[in-house]
Amino acid sequence: MTALPDDCLARNEWLCGAYLTSRREILWDAVLQHLQLTAASVLLGLVLAVPLAVAARHRRWASGLVLGVTTILYTVPSLAMFSLLLPVYGLSASLVVAGLVLYSLTLLVRNILAGLRAVPEETRQAARGMGFGPVRLLVAVELPLALPAAMAGLRIATVSAVSLVTVGAIVGYGGLGNLIYSGMNTYFKAQVLTASVLCFVIAVAADLLLLLAQRLLTPWTRRQS
Repeated sequence: MTALPDDCLARNEWLCGAYLTSRREILWDAVLQHLQLTAASVLLGLVLAVPLAVAARHRRWASGLVLGVTTILYTVPSLAMFSLLLPVYGLSASLVVAGLVLYSLTLLVRNILAGLRAVPEETRQAARGMGFGPVRLLVAVELPLALPAAMAGLRIATVSAVSLVTVGAIVGYGGLGNLIYSGMNTYFKAQVLTASVLCFVIAVAADLLLLLAQRLLTPWTRRQS
């Protein structure tokens, strides 16, 4: 009988400390790319979502249009979305970011719009009575009061983006998804498990950080609870 190799890499085990030590730089580069793609897509999505939600709040016709279009975009399968964007962005990181931005719009716009609609009308009237114009009313009153709902949408969009970044492996820009994809092709157990666990850790850490930011930015919600 042939003796089993001593190295957990040679035995192709799921849990293997040797994989972590020997692939430290590869893992670090994949984590950095994953974080960069996630942060870029969520931030760009937020930049687009705020004016869209404001327009939907103040224009009834815009509400149906914005919600309808973003909902349709969210239903497009990720592979199909990347294929549609491929002629514009080519095989690049921008392709992945653009796709994730479009997916994030549904979650962000709906939650920001819900927060804006939840602002009491008497609060708006009081601000107008104090001389607040439309822009000052939006920036100083409506958006701060909409923060709890907006942050909830931001948390969901961020966690979703962490997961969807892995699909970018099909074009070579998937962060940890690259390792998962190559590990599945070669049946490299330690690589698949390690990259998957790191994705989970990133998602949980991002959600907790955003939850902490939400509590710091909305102290009145803590007093109410």
